[in-house]
Amino acid sequence: MAVKFHRCGNLWVKGSHPCWRVQQALDEMGVDYEIVKEPTWRGSRKAVLEHTHQKKLPCIELEDGTWYREESSDMILRIRKGELVMAAHEPVPESEWQEKPPQTAEEQDELDAQIRAESQHVSEERGSQQWQG
Repeated sequence: MAVKFHRCGNLWVKGSHPCWRVQQALDEMGVDYEIVKEPTWRGSRKAVLEHTHQKKLPCIELEDGTWYREESSDMILRIRKGELVMAAHEPVPESEWQEKPPQTAEEQDELDAQIRAESQHVSEERGSQQWQG
């Protein structure tokens, strides 16, 4: 059984959309997942709220029933580092149960640069491993 990737139902949205970026990281790392389309309207995300104490997406439900939810940039970094299972088993501090205010444009640009650098590093590692074998 694959992990369940809970994301918004707008599968056509690409680019900087958080759900799409996390899904892309799962694909890059070869994680087997099943998409669970959640309603775009936050009021209907009862299962997400019950398990993550938030209504924000994306989130991941592991095979053992454990749920994982962080900001998408943090999720992407953990997925690319191979720490998905470990991250999901760390308890979420109660102080983070409430939704955080939106990030500033500068904070988002910094996170995007960090993700691009990490992605480039992973791509370079994969490229060198292919030619060594």
